[in-house]
Amino acid sequence: MPRRSRAREVVLQLLFQWDQNATAVPRAAVERFASDRLLGDADLVAYCLALFDGVVAHKDRIDPLVTAAATNWRLSRMMSVDRNVIRLGTYELHFAPDGPPLEVVIDEAIELSRRFGSVDSSAFVNGVLDKIAKQPKPEAPAT
Repeated sequence: MPRRSRAREVVLQLLFQWDQNATAVPRAAVERFASDRLLGDADLVAYCLALFDGVVAHKDRIDPLVTAAATNWRLSRMMSVDRNVIRLGTYELHFAPDGPPLEVVIDEAIELSRRFGSVDSSAFVNGVLDKIAKQPKPEAPAT
């Protein structure tokens, strides 16, 4: 498995945990989890944590994009895996500085959904991210 694919897998695990628990996990535990899963590879851990932090920081801007693109689906009704794969993909498409190319983002999201989601997850994730990719990038909020 490519290195960044493995890092995205760990990000998905962190996002799943974050999404399912009302109480925030201490930052030290998040960092330890990432480091343990990525065998202490400092570059991959930094990449993983940057993606995780990016999704969490932009959640209030990501979720409306997902809701608009997921026709007839409320965010709360989506499988948690699908919802968080789409959040990660949306972050990479619209908010990540120097994000990967569109094809890479969608391919990685499809692979994550195949591995961790249901039989129908990959088609659902592909369809939603394709719609999101066609939307203009949101403007940065005024400060």
